[in-house]
Amino acid sequence: MAAVLPATAVPGTQPTRPGGKHLMRRSKITIIGAGNVGATTAHWCAAAELGDIVLVDIPASEGMPAGKALDLMEASPIVGFDANIIGTTSYEETADSDVVVITAGIPRKPGMSRDDLLSTNARIMSAVTAEIKQTSPNAILIVVSNPLDAMVQRALQVSEFPPERVLGQAGVLDTARYRTFLAMELGVSVEDVSALLLGGHGDTMVPLPSCTSVGGIPITQLISSERLEEIVQRTRQGGAEIVGLLKTGSAFYAPAAATTQMVEAIVRDKKRLLPCAAYCDQEYGVGGYYVGVPAILGSQGVERIIEIDLNEQEQAAFQHSVDAVKQLVKTMGDLLESD
Repeated sequence: MAAVLPATAVPGTQPTRPGGKHLMRRSKITIIGAGNVGATTAHWCAAAELGDIVLVDIPASEGMPAGKALDLMEASPIVGFDANIIGTTSYEETADSDVVVITAGIPRKPGMSRDDLLSTNARIMSAVTAEIKQTSPNAILIVVSNPLDAMVQRALQVSEFPPERVLGQAGVLDTARYRTFLAMELGVSVEDVSALLLGGHGDTMVPLPSCTSVGGIPITQLISSERLEEIVQRTRQGGAEIVGLLKTGSAFYAPAAATTQMVEAIVRDKKRLLPCAAYCDQEYGVGGYYVGVPAILGSQGVERIIEIDLNEQEQAAFQHSVDAVKQLVKTMGDLLESD
């Protein structure tokens, strides 16, 4: 006799067939913040059929997240993807999410550094994470909000989740920008450029020429050290460059694509080696802070941090970046205590 499947299943549970065998279900992906980054992340995730999506924004946004979700849902017959997409201003619909992407926060404006965002976005991160802690206690959190290294630390503090289930999206984006500029410089496919960046997200990121190549050829054999440093500096200013061009907003296509790559690695348990903001204690001698490092991402979140040998110059630059992150976190703590 054919098994009768339930029309609906409680989110976060696996319905069973007669005999106790588990049925597969789609992953549930919640995206907090329905602005450009959040909505575009929803777009990429839906198109890749990574799971069902809940797009959330503040009550003052009224029908905006629902409108964007419906618009994206109506694209599914054309593009050819299957995903349930809803938009809401309530956290009830997010219950038992597998992955929660946090993009909420005020945007950068021309002349505004990531650090300028610290006070307001720390409070937003606290409120959002407290909601997710109640509704999706088993979720993996991917923080995108800036200043990234402090925001992901705050998400860990408030959620009290295991550190491997809280991570930040920065390294994939920074490395993508670096690879893009190198490909543009050399006139080659971006697919042939392999690179790695460490450290904080922003001005103190640390490029590793020893881990950068084009088609297996070390980058130092293709570009002079002077020109390479210019490209590195453009990478450090990559976000600010786009803010300056847009005037009224910040980057969203590349950040959303980078976030989607991390979501895919987790929900499909791909064991991707990707640079991301991961919690490092003994690793690299960081001492309990989030910094950009290469990590294996899979269904458990950050499953392993890869430690690589750094030369004296790279180690000094990395330590400078770590010190900047520590100062940022301290400043955030001082601001929150003064409330």
